[in-house]
Amino acid sequence: MSSGWEVRMSNSKGLPYFFNAETKESRWDAPRRASPKEDIDALPDQIRASHLLVKHRGSRRPSSWKESNITRTKEEAIAVLEQYQREIHAASNKAEKFGQLAREHSDCSSHSADGDLGIFGRNQMQKPFEDAAFALQVKEISGIVSTDSGVHLIMRTA
Repeated sequence: MSSGWEVRMSNSKGLPYFFNAETKESRWDAPRRASPKEDIDALPDQIRASHLLVKHRGSRRPSSWKESNITRTKEEAIAVLEQYQREIHAASNKAEKFGQLAREHSDCSSHSADGDLGIFGRNQMQKPFEDAAFALQVKEISGIVSTDSGVHLIMRTA
């Protein structure tokens, strides 16, 4: 797959999407790369991360690919993520478990790519998400992060 992909924020939906600056293609789903480290060494101010998003009724857009009208409270969303944290912590392969849970349960369109958001830089994500993602070491998983989109677990992958 060609390089040139970047993550941008949709002005109309307030969600991250993928844009290829070379081909001008845009898409909601993360492009597949030959390797998670592809292009990362040339972009020192950028990282790659995956996330597991649980929306709640106070989210900026309280609907998703699996629920047209999300009615859970923020506290209920946090409780759901706390259960996912326990499942990840108990797994022998935490990254694999994270991807499985994101694929099955994340309220983001990136669920189809195991939560992979691709490579992104500063000022491309909501500030709490960005701060948490950039603070992580590769393969490290964040605590619960709250943004206007909902509550997240974030795993830095490169």
